[in-house]
Amino acid sequence: MCNFLYMILSVDPPCKLMLISVKPLLTNSHCSGMMKEVKSQVKAGVEMGTFWKALTKDMRFIIPKIVPNLVKEVELVEGDGGLGSVLLFKFGSDVSNMSYQKEKIVELDECLHRISLQVVEGGHLNLGFSVYKTTFQLTSIGEHEISIIVIVTYESEVEESSKPSKTTASALAFIKCLESYLLNGAS
Repeated sequence: MCNFLYMILSVDPPCKLMLISVKPLLTNSHCSGMMKEVKSQVKAGVEMGTFWKALTKDMRFIIPKIVPNLVKEVELVEGDGGLGSVLLFKFGSDVSNMSYQKEKIVELDECLHRISLQVVEGGHLNLGFSVYKTTFQLTSIGEHEISIIVIVTYESEVEESSKPSKTTASALAFIKCLESYLLNGAS
């Protein structure tokens, strides 16, 4: 049986990430095959349309503003920013062992509010992963509140890697930083 630990994060202004505890949350791992999945969930007090636009259409402009220690630049290298587009993420000083990775938008569903980005070059692929995909699934739970599920699907030659749970932890922290950014005027 596979068990993964999920990190609960505290985000202090200006969005510096701090680990406050490690505790089991949602476990949905496919352990019988090669593909594995790590899943976590967080709520944000932002209207669905505003958050969705920031996470999809404006992502490459917003990420370096709110987490420059993790991502210093996002460049569109192929496509128009929609399905099939390829983004080059240049990592910041707080990301060790990686300077960049290219990610392709492999799923973009406006109706379901679901976006998936799969690493196609560099980054996690240089660390023993043959597949590494991060999915964000948004669900409205009120007029100004949404639930975001973050799913990391991966295949690895490396046993018991902590990278997928670190990715979900970083994604949860990014979501809270994005929420703060949007609630404070999004400049």
